Amino acid sequence: MSFLPLRYVDTMNTSATHVTEFVLLGFPGSWKIQIFLFVLFLVFYVLTLLGNGAIICAVRCDSRLHTPMYFFLGNFAFLEIWYVSSTAPNMLANILSKTKAISFSRCFLQFYFFFSLGTTECFFLTIMAYDRYLAICRPLHYPVIMTRRRCCILVSSCWLIGFLGYPIPVFSISQLPFCGPNIIDHFLCDMDQLMALSCAPAPIKKLVFYIQNSFFLIFTIAYILRSYILLLRAVFQVPSAAGRRKAFSTCGSHLAVVSLFYGTVMIMYMSPAYGISTLMQKILTLVYTVMTLLFNPLIYSLRNKDMKLALWKVLLGMRIVINL
Repeated sequence: MSFLPLRYVDTMNTSATHVTEFVLLGFPGSWKIQIFLFVLFLVFYVLTLLGNGAIICAVRCDSRLHTPMYFFLGNFAFLEIWYVSSTAPNMLANILSKTKAISFSRCFLQFYFFFSLGTTECFFLTIMAYDRYLAICRPLHYPVIMTRRRCCILVSSCWLIGFLGYPIPVFSISQLPFCGPNIIDHFLCDMDQLMALSCAPAPIKKLVFYIQNSFFLIFTIAYILRSYILLLRAVFQVPSAAGRRKAFSTCGSHLAVVSLFYGTVMIMYMSPAYGISTLMQKILTLVYTVMTLLFNPLIYSLRNKDMKLALWKVLLGMRIVINL
């Protein structure tokens, strides 16, 4: 397998060079393995788009789902489409590419959207936990607190925090001198790999970036855990078993998604880097950027009767339109 040679341009008539593109090695293997991976990941990507798209259609079309919980779920599905699209299309193109090259600007653009959308997802899971806490622990105050205006403010805040938190850190890292080599042993442009390629150490920038990521991660998971501790305490005080089952059913899907997403992210970013092989880092990244986004629509639809009925209505409507 051949790669493009390192391209560079002279800067300020000095001997320094500037990388204009990176090489993403992706997953190793023969051409047959690459074709197999391409088909597999393409199926995952299409199913993820269809699953989350179906949830958005169901929430919009079924009036019974015009509640805060499903409003958040519909917006979360919209986020999932963008999150998987920040990595999957380039990964698919990279598998079939002989050069495996990605331009300098595209690499840092992917880097920005990857972390911004990931952070937005963390905050979405947090407000969804807050919504379930209010619905179960403060049911009488729930309609007054969780108004349409409050829901829109919470959703907008998630997007703003995710996208306004990273322009300066990503831009500052992009200004580091990258003199070569330009090979990234990953399928996307991630923090560690980019910092390792810089020819000028920048421990302060790296530390600031990791402190920011750790703060977002720890804050959101701590709030979610606190919400579920209070929620479980309230559920166990419900006298009837039927009431407890109903309460658990309203938050079981969200808890499964939180466990799946945060489990892989914490293994990836909160464990010693030297203890995880390069291949394992790729697999873990693949799990929380592609696999969890594929499972989320299934988790929310299979565990929710109202969602299943709404999805059947959407499918039935599409079938009628096609027949016409």
